[in-house]
Amino acid sequence: MRRIILPCAIAAIALVTQFPILAQPLESGNISSGRQIATTICGSCHETSGRTKVGPNFEDIANLPSTTALALKAFLRSNHGNMPNFIISSADTDDVIAYILSLKRK
Repeated sequence: MRRIILPCAIAAIALVTQFPILAQPLESGNISSGRQIATTICGSCHETSGRTKVGPNFEDIANLPSTTALALKAFLRSNHGNMPNFIISSADTDDVIAYILSLKRK
């Protein structure tokens, strides 16, 4: 029984622990195009230049330790609870992700 519990506990800890080192940039994505798309599609709820509107601003999202390209891609491709479910092409999604990640403080 201990042989099973210890590896499961280690795996659970690894899954819930945030690793900023995993915040790697996308291989593709155009930042300026992403900003334009984010402003057009998301700008009614998310401030793209600092102030918060209804939702959090993208700079705050970018600076969360859990924000990675993979996390953003998964979020943008799933249902959003309080948010409208937009259908965005893969290229546009990559551009928006590149834009959001460009806001991350170094």
